[in-house]
Amino acid sequence: MAATGLHFGWLRRVPLAMALLALAGCHTAPINVDSARLIADELDGRNWAAYGRTYSEHHASPLRQIDRRNVEELGLAWSLDLLGVTNGATVPLAIDGIIYLTVGQSIVHAVDARTGRLLWRHDPEVTKVAKRKLRITWGPRGIGYWEGKIYVGTTDGRLIALDARDGRQVWSTQTVDPDNELTITGPPRLFNGKVIIGNAGSEFGANRGYVTAYDAGTGKQLWRFWIVPGDPAEGFENAAMEMAAKTWTGDWWKFGGGGQAWNAMTYDPAYNRVYIGTGNGSPWNRKVRSPGGGDNLFLCSIVALDADTGEYVWHYQTTPGETWDYNSSMDITLATITIDGRPRPVILHAPKNGFFYVIDRETGKVLSAEKFGKVTWAERIDLATGRPVEVPGARYEEATALVWPSTMGVHNWQPMSFNAQTGLVYIPTLEMASLFDDRGIDPKRFGMQSTKLNTGLAMPVGDAPPDAGKSALLAWDPVQQRAAWSVPTPGLWNGGTMTTDGGLVFQGQSDGRFNAYDAATGGQLWSFDAQMGITGAPITFEAGGQQYISVVVGWGGSAPAFFGSLAAQHGWQARVHPHRLLTFVRGGRARLPDTPPPQQVKPVDDPAFVVDAGKAQSGGVLFAERCIVCHGLGAVAAGYAPDLRASALSLDATAFQSVVQGGGLEIAGMPRFEELGAAELESLRHYLRARARGAP
Repeated sequence: MAATGLHFGWLRRVPLAMALLALAGCHTAPINVDSARLIADELDGRNWAAYGRTYSEHHASPLRQIDRRNVEELGLAWSLDLLGVTNGATVPLAIDGIIYLTVGQSIVHAVDARTGRLLWRHDPEVTKVAKRKLRITWGPRGIGYWEGKIYVGTTDGRLIALDARDGRQVWSTQTVDPDNELTITGPPRLFNGKVIIGNAGSEFGANRGYVTAYDAGTGKQLWRFWIVPGDPAEGFENAAMEMAAKTWTGDWWKFGGGGQAWNAMTYDPAYNRVYIGTGNGSPWNRKVRSPGGGDNLFLCSIVALDADTGEYVWHYQTTPGETWDYNSSMDITLATITIDGRPRPVILHAPKNGFFYVIDRETGKVLSAEKFGKVTWAERIDLATGRPVEVPGARYEEATALVWPSTMGVHNWQPMSFNAQTGLVYIPTLEMASLFDDRGIDPKRFGMQSTKLNTGLAMPVGDAPPDAGKSALLAWDPVQQRAAWSVPTPGLWNGGTMTTDGGLVFQGQSDGRFNAYDAATGGQLWSFDAQMGITGAPITFEAGGQQYISVVVGWGGSAPAFFGSLAAQHGWQARVHPHRLLTFVRGGRARLPDTPPPQQVKPVDDPAFVVDAGKAQSGGVLFAERCIVCHGLGAVAAGYAPDLRASALSLDATAFQSVVQGGGLEIAGMPRFEELGAAELESLRHYLRARARGAP
């Protein structure tokens, strides 16, 4: 097969088993690298062996074969269609000439980096075992590597180690209770022969966050750190939990507390510590979970742990007493920058709440913090105390509050990158508000239910219009704490960034463009039409002496899942537009296979169906609580799952029941909602018919 233009469209026309048999034996080269050295080495850019390339999580490369002067020569080397997946929000790895990635329901692929040949594919068959965990399908966002093994977390909460040569499972361990709502969405991190993983799902039940370290060779649990305290009557696991409990009030443990570490975890070799970025409260509304107030440690914090034992070292809380879903699960980037004339080892952190933090790595003291986007919940950070100076009313104390940023934050999970040459951090930023409304929520009667979203707030039942939010690629100077440059990007939800010593920044966009910018000025130098929205971040590496750049093209993540017309404006359809791995090289001349153009949904209807307004209203509430996570605000899907206004399924009561209640499509990823009765299913049908006819 020719390397140029390879796209594996033939895999669509033959059984998968036959296709993989035909490819068997394509790779015999050893995975022959020293993991600890590889992930620690900032100067060797031949491989990309960790989520952020190295322990520092810079998402940067020293490679400069492709630079400002010649990036216009960049062309497509090859493309590979990723079959049977609907979520491409991920970051690949590249090791010893092989690209590894996970997409969809934790399906791992190994691909020859120079030719695009699929070497192996491992499907953990998540949909057969995940049950109601399928209701939380925002991952996985990446994988890990250590000593010849690939590590992946699954939606149902397994952590799996695979042989990097052939995809054979080496070991698997269940990291969460199979019967609760917790799932894995973030990439595993590896260090010192250990693999660490957290979990997600605080919005879906009474769950308490934790992170766990396992032996990378055997899967044996080594230590676990709980993020929020449990029931005091049962005692505390350690002094850190006893300390944290003093910052909570009421019967918080009945609500789980939350704090799930679903993304950011960074190992620091200089101090032999792991920094954990922790999540929001469960539920979001502090009036419910901690009615007497309190900071609620360790929600929305960076927590430093001893890497050998998991023991608490220090913490810094970015949003004390969080009540807006302003978690700190965004990048924790390690750098050495000059402050007051001397080099300081610091953490660079741009969480949801809209402040860019520079934090001393040794002590956890915040050195500086400034707004890097529109923020109205707090005026500033008081550096003497490290605490935000909040704006009265922002906590919706007595009434609703329109607050910036929204629950999506100024920066979400999409990776930012740090270029040590320019000294700048490149952040995919968002600007949007949320209306926080807890009218009708009685804290004394509120209970965490496992069958629906549990935010402690009124759930939106309307659509999000296309102009509800905007975005930009922001270059931020962490020393001066100010913007160096900013470039508007389309829509709200764009991809993560990657930067190189060639003076470049790469980012994919929601409109399908993959762009290269001058890292110093923000000038656009190159662009490629990938013909599908891009959510994850690119990587770069060397193979056969040439520098390549790879990116997974595919719409995914929370905004495409449920932000209605705001995300749907780009016209991507999960079951129409393919997810692909694209790889570029100077002089590449391959072309993408024929791809359908963007297309907007056309609702279907049965004129004989008489909509009952009362049933439609009830159905709207049910839809907001159970369906918007995949099918979108106002039933306007944005390409992650089918748009139910355009589905004939709801026109037939029997067929609708068999899928929604009976699980008829569970194997395809559609979760069952066995708790819904006939009247509730009928109200959902009326709501969908009303929305198909344009009812607000």
